[in-house]
Amino acid sequence: MGQALNIQSCDLQITRNNEEHHTMDISSRRLVVRRGQPFTITLHLRPLVRGFLRVLKKVSLVAQTGEQPSKTNRTKVKFPITSLGNPKWWSAAIEDRDFQTWTITVTTPADAIIGHYSLLLRASRRTQYPLGRFTLLFNPWAREDAVFLENEAQRREYLLSQNGLIYLGTSDCIQPHPWDFGQFEVNVIDLSLSLLEVDKKVNQWNDPIHVTRVLGALLNDRKEKSILATSQTQDSKDERFLYKRRGSLPILRHWLTGQGRQVPEKQAWVLAAVTCSVLRSLGIPARVITIFDSAQGTGGALTVNEYYDEDGLQTGEDQGSRISIFQVSTECWMTRPDLPSGYGGWQIVDSSLQKESGHNVLGTCDLVPVKAIKEGALGLSPVAPVLFASLNASCVVWMRTKDGAVARADSSPKYVGNNISTKGVGGNRCEDITQNYKYHEGSPQKREQLEKVWKERAEPGKVNGLSLSPETSGPLHMLLDSSSSMPLDGDVELAVKLFNHTNEEKTVDLVIGIQAMDYNGVTTTQLYKKKLFLTLQDNEVRTISTSLSSSHFVQSPPENSILRLTAVATHTDPETNYFAQRDIAICKPQLIIEMPDMVKLYKPVVASIIVQNKMDSPMDDCVITVFGRGLIYREKSYRLGSVWPGNSLYCQIQFTPTHAGLQRLIVEVDCSIFQNLTGYKSINVVMPESPA
Repeated sequence: MGQALNIQSCDLQITRNNEEHHTMDISSRRLVVRRGQPFTITLHLRPLVRGFLRVLKKVSLVAQTGEQPSKTNRTKVKFPITSLGNPKWWSAAIEDRDFQTWTITVTTPADAIIGHYSLLLRASRRTQYPLGRFTLLFNPWAREDAVFLENEAQRREYLLSQNGLIYLGTSDCIQPHPWDFGQFEVNVIDLSLSLLEVDKKVNQWNDPIHVTRVLGALLNDRKEKSILATSQTQDSKDERFLYKRRGSLPILRHWLTGQGRQVPEKQAWVLAAVTCSVLRSLGIPARVITIFDSAQGTGGALTVNEYYDEDGLQTGEDQGSRISIFQVSTECWMTRPDLPSGYGGWQIVDSSLQKESGHNVLGTCDLVPVKAIKEGALGLSPVAPVLFASLNASCVVWMRTKDGAVARADSSPKYVGNNISTKGVGGNRCEDITQNYKYHEGSPQKREQLEKVWKERAEPGKVNGLSLSPETSGPLHMLLDSSSSMPLDGDVELAVKLFNHTNEEKTVDLVIGIQAMDYNGVTTTQLYKKKLFLTLQDNEVRTISTSLSSSHFVQSPPENSILRLTAVATHTDPETNYFAQRDIAICKPQLIIEMPDMVKLYKPVVASIIVQNKMDSPMDDCVITVFGRGLIYREKSYRLGSVWPGNSLYCQIQFTPTHAGLQRLIVEVDCSIFQNLTGYKSINVVMPESPA
């Protein structure tokens, strides 16, 4: 009889394998590998094995995943240890051996099912040795993998980078918000895979299209169940802390385990950031994009109707569609063999599909190729028409008079999809990717495309049954100009210019108003209103200029709101309303962080934080919070009291970097006047010089 094979131990060579598979940041204690790429294990045998070839013929490896591993659904595979590897299937080969050890290279196929695996060595029909567990992920480095991304810099940005930026504000004043994706934090992979386990089609977990659709649907469902519908349940002291969203991990943990704070409705955009984190954790390249001025709720119609009263306030009519000041979404990278050739690459993760009968949550997410939106190939996805409309719809402004009548206002064209931005590769630069989604406004390609879509989806000249002329044209013309931002400690300049194109004198009622808006385009409160009665001489051009500060407002704008400046001019001969608007971002005081650009690992660093109070009121109850991966173990808070007008908040902090590489220090300041004043600075942590 031949010698029996006994395993004393198995070394999974975690450090070597994880480094080669770009997973060391995930764990140094558990084996995490990427499919389509070999990894190495070492078997320590007892007793000494003689007759190697005879023994080798009898043994094989078994890899299995899921609750009920099965050969039928590819969740249980058995493969021999041989030098004849199969690149399209699981294979194992002896890399090195002696009488006491076998070093084996295991290669997984590039389309293997992802998940947590058990690895066993089968010595006979009745004898199996558990060798250990490993986690298998998608692999953007493997050319045969559906998520292969050729550019190394892009792989590092869209898969390995945990320091992100999400762009908020307006299209004319884009404001970066630092975000910790945290895809390599402890348990993020486990949380992501546990979420995926809701889907019982484990045999399709090899397909990134299926996995992304499932995760997108489930995360959106968790968001809807966990979101805070109203802030009335919170006292005013705690309400400001609802807006402290610094990273994905606390939100993901709350959605899946019920731990952590609620996510307020005004920050529903965090879904895109959390989705990006989950996809990156499983090996799918992903990024967060922001669409400024996005038409929402159109159902694919290419027109959005906005209704205002004579004071320039939105009336709330027809709220089925509106223009969001910005909309944040997730893109992921993969091939699309299920679609015609040419539609691989960046895909939009969209969870707007309606639930089917029986509450099928898993069917509510689709992936739409970015190229399909640009080309108007709207038949490729049921949500493609909605996404196309969000970037290309026209806005029609209607005025409701005091007697209840509705008439179309004379206003300049209002475009949507004015800017689409994402974090640039390898730095903190904002990259404009609008050209990926749409042709330039007014270009021949854009006109041809819109005409094509109009013919396919709507009757030209009709909007909700109302016949529209191309544009109204009254005897007057009005332009509104203002700064793109208003600092809390400064003013906003605005000018209304009226043109009387006739040879007759015209009397005009002019109303200038400012209202606070949520980013989704919903009015929260009116802050300012001024009425003027003007007489314009024939062919006169009149400019009304003024400067406004927050002290002119009836009340302070809510946290994280945006100002909408409106101007409504009305005259009665003939009865015509002229309308103009501009969105203004509120800018908090500048936060300055002073520290070296390059520091040494494990060497203390001092950073200075400065905020100057240029406002008329004291900044009371000042609190500074600092945090940063690889720099500070846990976030630290410092209470500094009050800062009087004309003085500066100044604080020095000390920290010791624990991880080499490019890190980011984030500083957050809260006080009685504002919350969430956030600043950040990158710092390069290098290894200390070795002693001679």
